[in-house]
Amino acid sequence: MSAVRVLLMGYGRMGRLVESLAPEAGVEIAGRVDIDNADRPADWPAADVAIDFSIATAVPENARRLAARGTHLVIGTTGWQDQEEALRRELAALPVGVVFAPNFALGVNLFVALAARGAELLADRPEFGAWIHELHHRAKRDAPSGTAIAIRDAMQHAGYGLSIDVASTRVGSIPGTHTVGFDSPSETITLTHTARDRTGFARGALEAARWVNGRRGWFSMRDVLGL
Repeated sequence: MSAVRVLLMGYGRMGRLVESLAPEAGVEIAGRVDIDNADRPADWPAADVAIDFSIATAVPENARRLAARGTHLVIGTTGWQDQEEALRRELAALPVGVVFAPNFALGVNLFVALAARGAELLADRPEFGAWIHELHHRAKRDAPSGTAIAIRDAMQHAGYGLSIDVASTRVGSIPGTHTVGFDSPSETITLTHTARDRTGFARGALEAARWVNGRRGWFSMRDVLGL
């Protein structure tokens, strides 16, 4: 089987890490789009899949341009979700697959599934209030994080109807820590996921690129992992 050819949208820390791990994932890097050529889409190299770790304001237009030429998409940038539904409708008519995930790491996606299961089990126990606290490095722009929003949405979708307090901290160089808590007058339950670095995130993005190639539709990382 030939290697999947990937175009990197954005060449910051995540883009460079994805590039360094691509050979072990059976992925060929077809090219890079960064500040020097972002405004020249005609010059973007052809690829099977584009992995977007650019900036939130660029995501929708990047997606439109790439999908129009038949390039599948893996989107890891967050902070643009207010436009997600409109973009999904636009791309539905095109023969491309899109994987959008606030976090591609296996551990985080298992963590979200566990938090949702806890929310489901406690949905009819109003004595248990729920909260989410996320910590990231001070350079992270969006707060709350896309992962925290995904956890909250999964908990609500599981049937938890009470308000879920979401708090954010931006300090130092923390790659990412998320804690979900359920608290009652007599006991507290906490679940925590800590990312030691971004390697799991990058490996997950490459796995998503291999998986989405040849598919059509809008998917999450839970689809990729079969969760």
